[in-house]
Amino acid sequence: MLSNNSHALAVDIGGTFTDVVLLRSDGLRWTDKVLTTHHNLLEGLFGASDLVLEQAGLGYEDVTDIFAHATTVITNMLIERKGKPTGLIVTEGFKDVLYIRDEHRYDMFDPQIEQPEPIIGQGWTWGVAERTYADRTVGLEVSDTDVKALAAELKANDIASVAVCLLNSYANPANEQRLRDLLVKEMPDLIVSLSSDVAPQMREYLRASTTALNAYAAPTALPYLKSLVEQLAARGRNDEPLIMMSNGGVVGANVAGRYPVRMIESGPAAGALVASHYAKRYGFEGLMSFDMGGTTAKACLIQNGEPLVTGEFEVDRRYRFKPGSGMPITVPSIDMIEIGAGGGSIARMDSLGLLKVGPDSAGSQPGPACYGRGGTEPCVTDADLVLGILDADNFLGGDMALDLDAARSAMGRLGDKLGLSVEETASGIFGVVGEYMAAAARAHATDRGVNYRGLPVLAFGGAGPVHACYVAEQLESSQILYPPMASVLSAYGTLVTPTRLDLARSNLTALADVTQDTIAPLIAAMRAEGEAALAEAGIAADAIIADYAADMRYQGQQSEVTVSLPGDPRHGFDPADAAQRFEADYEALYGVRLADMPIEVVNWRMSVSAGDQGREAKTALAATPGAPKGQRTVHLKSGALKVPVYDRASLALGQSIPGPVLVEERETTIFVLPGWTLSPAEDGCLIAERY
Repeated sequence: MLSNNSHALAVDIGGTFTDVVLLRSDGLRWTDKVLTTHHNLLEGLFGASDLVLEQAGLGYEDVTDIFAHATTVITNMLIERKGKPTGLIVTEGFKDVLYIRDEHRYDMFDPQIEQPEPIIGQGWTWGVAERTYADRTVGLEVSDTDVKALAAELKANDIASVAVCLLNSYANPANEQRLRDLLVKEMPDLIVSLSSDVAPQMREYLRASTTALNAYAAPTALPYLKSLVEQLAARGRNDEPLIMMSNGGVVGANVAGRYPVRMIESGPAAGALVASHYAKRYGFEGLMSFDMGGTTAKACLIQNGEPLVTGEFEVDRRYRFKPGSGMPITVPSIDMIEIGAGGGSIARMDSLGLLKVGPDSAGSQPGPACYGRGGTEPCVTDADLVLGILDADNFLGGDMALDLDAARSAMGRLGDKLGLSVEETASGIFGVVGEYMAAAARAHATDRGVNYRGLPVLAFGGAGPVHACYVAEQLESSQILYPPMASVLSAYGTLVTPTRLDLARSNLTALADVTQDTIAPLIAAMRAEGEAALAEAGIAADAIIADYAADMRYQGQQSEVTVSLPGDPRHGFDPADAAQRFEADYEALYGVRLADMPIEVVNWRMSVSAGDQGREAKTALAATPGAPKGQRTVHLKSGALKVPVYDRASLALGQSIPGPVLVEERETTIFVLPGWTLSPAEDGCLIAERY
């Protein structure tokens, strides 16, 4: 249990804003946000942290509960390819593994498809003579002489980090481990990422891609996290910070530094986890999480109180955001769809004379034209300001005034090209970006066999509450939740999510041949790794909760379905029950069962976590219903409307406000369209319902 008056601090670094939440054990909280400092992310992190600590009259030494952190530092570095020289070592004869990929064309009917250039090129890829067979036997050991010669080449090329991906190392890592030990003996400062540690799963390209990305990110992640730890210690906090991972759990900075590839979806995962928190609270069987920030928008399905988790995702999709056009990563991650549609997304006219929005973003520097930081391109935030949804004098509570004239000028230049007025152009941007997000959410749900129609929507992120009502109408939803701290909800998510690590091991076996004895060593190894990682975050072994799953398929198929298992497979594993679970999940996804086909297990999975840590923010409602503090003219497609403006803190339980209505808080604005009513709930959520 948390001690009385202990404080937890969380920071989420996004592409445009850095958000921070300070939470006291009794539920009192403080929030703030600053523009992200891309030249030095820690500058913005500590700048935002200083603001909330000053509000509370505290110092870093008073943060006696956790310091949690979600960041885009790894994602941005991979996309921009600003990493240090990194090498790849493979089995001799397989140097082209990252170029050959899996030989799939992600668009069969487009002759001009583009594949991303591998993160590690052929010039920095080396082969070593060795061989491990699929049955785990070693046919040829790594030679000391070969490794010494290899080390000399690495030194000559100033290689700072190296990925090692040898054939069948997921079955037997002995050769990879020997190679690492010999390399480190020759080059003590070399960072070595082994595929048998990073992604111990079958499929050579996936394993090589994941390990290469981990090795490429490590020279950035390790100094970044080391500097974070040192600067926290210099400010009086000595406990290890907890870092949000792509799977929706937090782990210690030491573990995160060794496996930075697991941090790629750090911030978005935090938002998805807090969405599951609200789904459980309200008893929703299904919920659509809608997170729109300054750079991107994310949608995630929450089913039965839990987000969908996938064992594979992609980074840096290069071709129209199509699946298959990026670099694949085979680590557990929250399953969501992300598109380049945020407050900073740039609007333009395409070659056909049509209005397009994103995926390019003005970010925090120079930002939208209305930021007054040198930006001249019309962005989504500029459109929201021109339409009257945002108040130029009340952005971030007035601490960051917006330039309406600059926004109108940028909108006018685009409008002249389109033959539209300033307001018509802004309304077009508002509609187009909403359609983009709704289309992405529909595709995300449909691809997973889920009926999106009527699902409640949880709206958060700085721009999410502005656009959520329009998106919800396109999804045929009838209910929207606007939670407290909506603008900084991903930061809050790092505080309510458990310490957690997801692990996987490959062991291709016919389901009928699986026995408790054959899988016991795999499960035991995963359990030991999970306990060690959680111990670094201060979690005792007897407090760990473990969940189990298996990736299964019909024999001969290429793709698997992840099937949840009722308990530890080492104790009472039932192949018949596993088969029933697989066929039910398979039918839900594909609409058919293949009863005459044998089933096989490809991977075993384990999730170890510390369970609910008991942190909960509280929001006090006003004692009496509040009145509008004013009104603004909002330009909608249907025409200009006089819309009442409320202060969120003035709303009381039982109050019902018909749309259209604007509700302002310091870090965001809620915009509810006509045909909806808005009412506060006991926990401080505002709930919009369609009538």
